[in-house]
Amino acid sequence: MRYGATLIPGDGIGPEVTEAAVRVIDAVCPGIHWERMDAGMTAYEAYGTPLPEKLLESVKRHRIALKGPLTTPVGKGFASVNVGIRKALDLYVSLRPVNTLPAVKTHHDGVDLVIFRENTEGLYAGIEHEPVPGVVESLRIATAAAWSRFVKHAYEWARYNGRRKVHLVHKASIMKLTDGLFLDIAREIAAEYPFIATHEILTDQLFMDLVLDPTQFDVLITDNLFGDLVSDLGAGLVGGLGVVPGANIGDRYAVFEAVHGSAPDIAGRGIANPIAIIRSGAMMLDYIGERRAAARVERAVRVVLEKGTHLTGDLGGKADTRGITDAIIAEL
Repeated sequence: MRYGATLIPGDGIGPEVTEAAVRVIDAVCPGIHWERMDAGMTAYEAYGTPLPEKLLESVKRHRIALKGPLTTPVGKGFASVNVGIRKALDLYVSLRPVNTLPAVKTHHDGVDLVIFRENTEGLYAGIEHEPVPGVVESLRIATAAAWSRFVKHAYEWARYNGRRKVHLVHKASIMKLTDGLFLDIAREIAAEYPFIATHEILTDQLFMDLVLDPTQFDVLITDNLFGDLVSDLGAGLVGGLGVVPGANIGDRYAVFEAVHGSAPDIAGRGIANPIAIIRSGAMMLDYIGERRAAARVERAVRVVLEKGTHLTGDLGGKADTRGITDAIIAEL
């Protein structure tokens, strides 16, 4: 069977790692036709906009996309393209699996948790303005409609995947209205799933507990900004952003991405670690129902890590991007 998918190579090391992911996915599921589209700095230099309309049209046509890292100027320049894509396609769920991998040295073993982050509202949505010179306001918007669909999606995912424990991550002790609304809605939805244990935890308590013992957590549900922070902490618990996959999912469209940066300092050298986006590609295969292919990719990645003979520099080895990709394909 043939599929169409949008490929967004991205900036910096993006084209190198996305090409590696395409090679792996094509090896296990050769029916995908990739439509390449520029975004970020590459698109800005070529078209004068970091988020061309034809890119969004491509994703809407294919309904799935695989995206490399994009450069976002800090404190100036254009707005985040990642946020722009999520808003334009209404990708209200950020899904980040965080699990221990073979031979990746970390302080904890047996980590297996999933982070759900609301993707469209809250402080991270970047709604800011300057009412008078020298005074800047940033708005934290929360709506019952957005919380309801997001939390429902997370519980349905937990049910379908056999997860039995959910933590609602909040700061309602201070942000009583916005996070209070989150808890009110989440409690109502949780009552529909009596076979899933639901707990509530303050954000700062969660961060400390994750550092002490992340194995006690299963599914975390939280808002946009808190979710961004805890996702990176979670990645640090299992080896870093170079090995953790990610997805942004809505009712109609889904974009699967490497969550690390564009690393311009090593771009073009062929030494970047492609595992994060290869695993994101596996999530994409699972999303479209190619579950056997997705499982094969995950298994191949884990075997290569366990063997330890073809690891990139960040994992303690000497292999380049092509070397580790070839090793993963060989294991398929």
